[in-house]
Amino acid sequence: MGRLKESGASEMRPVRRARIAVAAVFAVHGAVTGNFATRIPWVQERLDLSAGQLGLALAFPAIGASVAMPLAGRISHRFGARAALRGLLALWTAWLVMPPLAPGLVWLCGVLLVFGATAGMSDVAMNALGVEVENRLGRSIMSGLHGMWSVGALTGSAAGTVAAHAEADARLHLAIAAGVLTVLGAVACHWVLDLRSAPEEHPPPRFALPPRSALIIGAVGFCAVFAEGASLDWSAVYLRDVLDASPGVAAACTTAFSCTMAGARLVGDAVVGRFGPVRTVRTGGVLATAGGLLVVTASGPVLAIVGFGLIGLGIAVVVPLAFAAAGRSGPAPSQAIAGVATITYTSGLVAPAAMGSIADLTSLTISFCLVTALALGLVAGAGVLRTPAGTDATGSAPHPDPSTSRTTLS
Repeated sequence: MGRLKESGASEMRPVRRARIAVAAVFAVHGAVTGNFATRIPWVQERLDLSAGQLGLALAFPAIGASVAMPLAGRISHRFGARAALRGLLALWTAWLVMPPLAPGLVWLCGVLLVFGATAGMSDVAMNALGVEVENRLGRSIMSGLHGMWSVGALTGSAAGTVAAHAEADARLHLAIAAGVLTVLGAVACHWVLDLRSAPEEHPPPRFALPPRSALIIGAVGFCAVFAEGASLDWSAVYLRDVLDASPGVAAACTTAFSCTMAGARLVGDAVVGRFGPVRTVRTGGVLATAGGLLVVTASGPVLAIVGFGLIGLGIAVVVPLAFAAAGRSGPAPSQAIAGVATITYTSGLVAPAAMGSIADLTSLTISFCLVTALALGLVAGAGVLRTPAGTDATGSAPHPDPSTSRTTLS
C-alpha cells in the first residue's frame, strides 16, 4: 500500500506543478492587457486620434482574436501543447512593444490586429492546458486560473498607472514590461503539461465553424461577457451621467467591479466543488440579475456601486466554467474551446458599441436593462454546463490511467 501511495503521489507531482505553471501563464497574459490598457491615452495623444478613431483602432484586437483563434488547435497539434503555448505567449508578450511605435492610425489598426491574434491564440492554448490539468486533478481549477488572469491584469494596470503618473514614455515602459513578461512567460511554460497528439490523429482544420456544443455553451458565455464588458466600459459613465457622481467615485466603481470579479474567481473553485457548475451559475445569474435591477433603479451612487458589485460577483465564474465545459464537450477540446472563446470575444466586441447605440436611441438606464435581461439568461442557460456522466461533482473527469492516455506528459 505504501508503494502504491508513493507511486500515485509521484504521478500527480508534475500535474500539480503544471497547475502552478499554467496559473502563472494566466497571470502573465493578464499583465500584458493591464499594462497596455493604461497607456492607451498616451497612444491617443501621440497620434492625435479622435474618440471615434481610437474606438475604431480598439476594435481590431477583438477582430484579430476572433479570426486567429481557430488556428490555435492546429498549432498545438503540430508542435505539441507546451511548445505551442511557449511560442504563442512569447509573441503576445513581445508584441506589447509595438502599439506605441505605430506612426499613424492605419499602422495602429494593423498592429492591434496582430496584437489581438496573438492574444486570442495564446488564450485558447492556455485554456486548453488548464482544462487538461483540471481533468487530471479531478477537481475544478478553471475559476482560480481566470482569477489569476484578473490578478495579472490588476498588477499590470498598477504598474502602468505608476508609469503614467511618472509621465514615463510609453515606448520605454511597454518595452520593459514586454521584456520582463516574455521571460516570466517562458519560465512558466517550461513546467506546463507537454501534451502531444497521437500519430494517427488527424490535425484539426485551419478554420472551421464551432461545433454545436460550443455554440450552446458559448451563448451562456456571451451573456456573461456582455455584462462584464458593459460594466467595465460604462459603469463609470453611468455613475457620472445618470447619478451625478464625482469623477473619483465613478472611477472607484470600475475598480471595485474589477476587484469583485478577481476575488470571486479566486474562491470560485471551492464554490463549484461544493455546489457544482449548474447551481453555481444559476445562483450567480440571480445575483447578477439583482445587481442589474439595483443599478437601473438606484437613486444614488452607493446603491449603483453595490449593484455593479453584485453583477461582477454573479458573472465571475461563468466564463471559466464555459471553457471547462467546452473542453469536455467532444473529441476535439481545442476546437470547442476556440469556438467558445470566439463567441465570448465577439460579445466583448459587441457590448460597448451596443450599449452606446441603445443609450443614444433611448437612455443609458435602458442599456443596463439589457444587461439585466442577459444576466437573467444565465439562470435559464446554466443547464448546458451540467456535469456529464463519468465525471465528478466539479465537472472534471477522473484522473486518467497513464498507460491508456493518448497524450504524453514530460
